Amino acid sequence: MTDQSQLDAQILDDVADALIYADRSGTITRWNRASTTLFGFPADEALGQNLDLIIPEHLRAAHWKGFEAALASGAMKLAGRPTPTRALHKSGRKLYIEMTFALVRDASGAVQGSVAMARDVTERVERERAAKAAHN
Repeated sequence: MTDQSQLDAQILDDVADALIYADRSGTITRWNRASTTLFGFPADEALGQNLDLIIPEHLRAAHWKGFEAALASGAMKLAGRPTPTRALHKSGRKLYIEMTFALVRDASGAVQGSVAMARDVTERVERERAAKAAHN
């Protein structure tokens, strides 16, 4: 029988959505298999990197402003609500993704970092845009 921490790690690695955990400095310390599939970076290339690895340059200032505000206040404006945004694939291709975010706290309640779950919605967004263009 596997112990709980092994089971937890296996579950996180096997979920269909990308799961990314970054510490307070924005350094990626958890990157599951779905993250590799979605963003193109294997774990050994993503772990230890800054989140800018997958954030398009034009969105970085807004991302870090929100990230710092969430860490400082202990609250996230979008906590739990799926948020559409853009992300970068290793190839340089821009993706449309939907993300949910949560702050991760230690036993005393201090914020340790942030976890994000992401899924690719590029095909859906492009289909919706094509349908809208066809109606105009």
